[in-house]
Amino acid sequence: MSIRLIGLLVLLLTLPMLGDAANTPCSGSKGGIARCEGPLFLCNDGSISGSKRDCSAERPGAGSTALRATGNVASDCPCGGGTLCTGPRGGQYCVTRSGTKSYRRR
Repeated sequence: MSIRLIGLLVLLLTLPMLGDAANTPCSGSKGGIARCEGPLFLCNDGSISGSKRDCSAERPGAGSTALRATGNVASDCPCGGGTLCTGPRGGQYCVTRSGTKSYRRR
């Protein structure tokens, strides 16, 4: 009986730590958060995080800039440049250093 009680106590003590294991913006291969780009998280690999969270609200004073949408010319919207291009179906994206498009989550 005492082994079950000890097991239950251990479980109850570790439950709060499990909540801290949630994903964070720019986690994994994206290398972490470089800075805010308006409400978006700009990752260290140059892409935009798919997180629905608001970077400027979570990281006040983290160098957030206002984003502005521009035309369809990919060279006008590098990630980290403060501008987003609009695709043919209305999606907004920036172009990473490797030349791939990183879309803003709707």
